[in-house]
Amino acid sequence: MRLVRVLCAGIALCTFGSFAGAAQSGSIGQQVLDGCKEEIDAHCKDVTQGEGRLLACLYAFEDKLSSRCDYALYDASTRLERAVNALAHGVNECQSDIKKHCSNVEPGQGRVLDCLKKQGDKLSKRCKQGIKDIGLD
Repeated sequence: MRLVRVLCAGIALCTFGSFAGAAQSGSIGQQVLDGCKEEIDAHCKDVTQGEGRLLACLYAFEDKLSSRCDYALYDASTRLERAVNALAHGVNECQSDIKKHCSNVEPGQGRVLDCLKKQGDKLSKRCKQGIKDIGLD
């Protein structure tokens, strides 16, 4: 079970690491760094952070993880799962609006959401509700 949590948290950190704004506001990466500080200091202090290397190190020492670290990894993976589900819901609800109004916008760093918000009354009710549902209005 720990293996699954470490891998999920790894995906969380890698994914949110590529979306700097989300990582800062959600602090999922910091949560794992704080919760696994002892393990990182003991086993992974010489590992260069980035590209999942720190998580690979934690994975290598998964049998030595404290319950605190284990929980931090579990909670991070749960938070990521919720964020991914919310994002999928928003994209599903706004798919036609994205194609219609924002097809020329490069995804990432909130640019598509900014484009949608600028459309105002042009957005479908479904999309407006989807944005509201996930708390991005």
